[in-house]
Amino acid sequence: METLTNAGVLVTGAGRGIGKRLAIGFATAGNRVALLARSKAELDLAHLEIEHAGGNALRIRADVTDFEQVNAAVDRMRVHYGEVNVLICAAAVPGPIGPFVDQSPKAWVDTIQTNLLGVMNACKAVLPHMIARREGKIVVLSGPGATTARPNLSAYAASKAAVVRLVETVAEEVREHNVQINCMGPGGTYTHMTDEILRAGERAGWKETEEALQIRQTGGVAPEKQIQLALFLASEQSNHISGKLIHVTDDWKKLRSENIHPEIFTLRRLQKVNS
Repeated sequence: METLTNAGVLVTGAGRGIGKRLAIGFATAGNRVALLARSKAELDLAHLEIEHAGGNALRIRADVTDFEQVNAAVDRMRVHYGEVNVLICAAAVPGPIGPFVDQSPKAWVDTIQTNLLGVMNACKAVLPHMIARREGKIVVLSGPGATTARPNLSAYAASKAAVVRLVETVAEEVREHNVQINCMGPGGTYTHMTDEILRAGERAGWKETEEALQIRQTGGVAPEKQIQLALFLASEQSNHISGKLIHVTDDWKKLRSENIHPEIFTLRRLQKVNS
C-alpha cells in the first residue's frame, strides 16, 4: 500500500495520546510534521521520540481554543516547512465525568471550546490556503459517543457528534475546491482519558470502567492501525472520499478503489419503518 511522504502535516494535540502517535507515524513515513500542543514538556518529549525514530518535526506551542494562536502557528509552519498539506485535528479533552445533572456548565463550556471550537479554529486557519492552492486534506479525530449515547460523558459525546456534523457540512462547502475533510474513528486505545475514567470510579459508570480497564490491560487498538488509516485519508488515494466518518475497524482498504454511496459513513438517523 502506498503511503504519504514529503508532505507538510500539522497535528494538533500532538503532545500526547493519539495525536502524538499519529505525529510519530507521519514523521517516520517521511513527512514534515509540525507538533502543536499547549504543554512545552509534552512537545519536547514528542519531538525527542520522533527524532529517535528517525523523523523530523517542528514544535509549536499554542492553544487550539485561541484562533489567533492557531493562525500564527499555521503561519510559522508555512515559513519553516512550507504549506500545510495535511491537518490532523487530535486535540481533545474528556470533559466532566459523571451524571449530566451533576456537571457544571463551566466544565461543559471548556469541553466544547477544545473539542469543537478547537477543530473550527484549526480548520479556519488552514482552509483559505488549501482553497487557494486547490488541494488539501483534513482529518479530524472522532471518538466514542459521536454516533451512540455515552452516559456520564455527555459533554464529550455531544462535542464529538458536533464535530462529525461540522466535518460533513464543511466537506460540501469545499468539495469543488479539491479539498477533502473526513472524520476518523480511532477506536478504544490507551490515553490519558483512560486514566481519567478509571479515576472517576463510580461516576463513570460500570460500562465505561470495564472498557477502560480492558484498554489499560491490552493497550486497545494498535497505533499502527490508526496510523495506516490516517495516512490513507491524508493521501491522494482518498481524493474521492470527503465528509465521511470512517472507523479504524471498518473495512476501509476497499475504499481505495470503490465509490462510496452518499449515505454511508455519515452521521445519520434511522427512519421509522411502518409495520
